[in-house]
Amino acid sequence: MAYTTVLFDLDHTLLDSDVSEWLSYESTMLAAGVVDPATHFPLYRAINRSMWAEVEAGRMHPEEVRVRRFERFNGEAGIDADPGPMAEHYVDGLGAFGELYPGAMSMLVQVGELATLGLLTNGISQVQRTRIARLGLEDLFSAIVVSSEVGVAKPAPEIFDIVLDGLGNPPRHSVVMVGDSLSSDVAGANASGIDSCWCNPGGLANHSSSIPVHVTAGFGPIVDLVAG
Repeated sequence: MAYTTVLFDLDHTLLDSDVSEWLSYESTMLAAGVVDPATHFPLYRAINRSMWAEVEAGRMHPEEVRVRRFERFNGEAGIDADPGPMAEHYVDGLGAFGELYPGAMSMLVQVGELATLGLLTNGISQVQRTRIARLGLEDLFSAIVVSSEVGVAKPAPEIFDIVLDGLGNPPRHSVVMVGDSLSSDVAGANASGIDSCWCNPGGLANHSSSIPVHVTAGFGPIVDLVAG
């Protein structure tokens, strides 16, 4: 079917968050006097991902992640630095670094000519709002919801209710959620009674219980979802 409302995730769906994460991490470590940031990056990434999993589970607020990840990381990596300034340096970097994937902007423009767009992202407000403004995304979306601003995160149905309310509560059968995460985007859409499109450019196997209605390896098929 052709959809009239399309919800998009930001990180790893539209934005190359891996590049943003690495450049922010590298800059933060060098500023803290760590001479070989790459050595500790796998540890940092594991800690960061575990905390965002806690956010998805509703056991941690996104703003708690800001400093706590560096408190834990410094302790486990043996880094003698103040986690507070590191956290602020890192958040600034996340807003400043990273670009949209090639083809993302043109896809959004094409889809936006055919459907109403909403942006639904788990994240820290300062980071996501800075990225959205820097990348020129604000005018493309009729509603933008950032989890830290509303106190609930994907996959909770409540955050989907919030963005759909901001879009005038379109019929749920006419809505599709586009995102890379099975655990937040697809699971949340399923729980909210809307269709989902899993962005899976790497061709990963789905070993989860979250089954998407659509799977795409690129942006072209997303246009087709609304073109009918």
